[in-house]
Amino acid sequence: MDAVRPLPTPTVTLAAALAAGALIGAGGGAATYAALSSGNGTTVVRQVTVSDGQPASNDGNLSVQSIYRLANKGVVEITAGQGQGSGFVYDSSGHIVTNAHVVEGSSSVSVRFWNGKTHSARIVGTDASTDLAVLQVDAPASELFPLSLGDSSSLVVGDQVVAIGSPFGLEGTVTSGIVSALHREMTSPNHFAIDNSIQTDAAINHGNSGGPLLNAQGKVVGVNSQIESNSGGNEGVGFAIPSNTIRSIASQLISSGKAEHAFLGVVLSDSSSQAGATIGQVRTGTPAARAALRTGDIVTAAAGTRINSASELRAVINAHQPGDTISVTYTRGGQSHTVKVKLAARPA
Repeated sequence: MDAVRPLPTPTVTLAAALAAGALIGAGGGAATYAALSSGNGTTVVRQVTVSDGQPASNDGNLSVQSIYRLANKGVVEITAGQGQGSGFVYDSSGHIVTNAHVVEGSSSVSVRFWNGKTHSARIVGTDASTDLAVLQVDAPASELFPLSLGDSSSLVVGDQVVAIGSPFGLEGTVTSGIVSALHREMTSPNHFAIDNSIQTDAAINHGNSGGPLLNAQGKVVGVNSQIESNSGGNEGVGFAIPSNTIRSIASQLISSGKAEHAFLGVVLSDSSSQAGATIGQVRTGTPAARAALRTGDIVTAAAGTRINSASELRAVINAHQPGDTISVTYTRGGQSHTVKVKLAARPA
């Protein structure tokens, strides 16, 4: 698995940014998985083999020019301390969605709109587990053009997508491409998996981080977050957090300032011997530890749902709330066992 380090931002020279961001993958390759703006923490991207998604109709597809005209006024440039990124207007109340790593550790955040006006912003809430953040600005309604969220689960490989943002501080930049893969697994700044991430060949670079990935109808289907690169620059492999995750997390951040995730307390991988999720590590003091789950156990069912892979188990856990009690069925030494587990809140 290749390690990722967030790269320097456009506040330094391009040459310095690329040199400072170089990191050799742990697997011996030269690929770097990099966050697209400033921030701390290590991130990685994993390939997950799944179906390509449901066939979609091309009816109503817009040209890149039309998508840009429709969405550009809803895209903003964000300056947080010495860092810079992108974002988009989420609603008419002035809420802005971006990446958590764009604003991480910043006490002063400003947002520049399509007309060049800049407003100070307060951080409503951040969620490191999904690398998402919500800001809010006090801006007149005439400057706010909220973008609509699309359904990321309806994407298929080959669908047209457009990215708008401020790479290297060049606000209002549009690039286009396709969905080149689905269901990739990114690792967030606090080392939890972001499932169902979207891979695209649309050019995204430092400063695009937090900006929208739009479908052919001009709706947001992702937030651009990471790239794979040998050089530290765009090489046609970028990754976006899916809009269905954005919808859930943004609503929680707006209502309470935080997002809660159910937590089992294990490190998972796909089982190589049978259908299921293999427990690679049980963290001390977690629900899994209290339920006496062990390293090497293979989870085959959870909450009444059959489990075929690690991502399926995470999906079941994520569908629950902290405090919920679920059944977990696992095999150990060829024997099947079922225990009750009370899920906890994921640590920050």
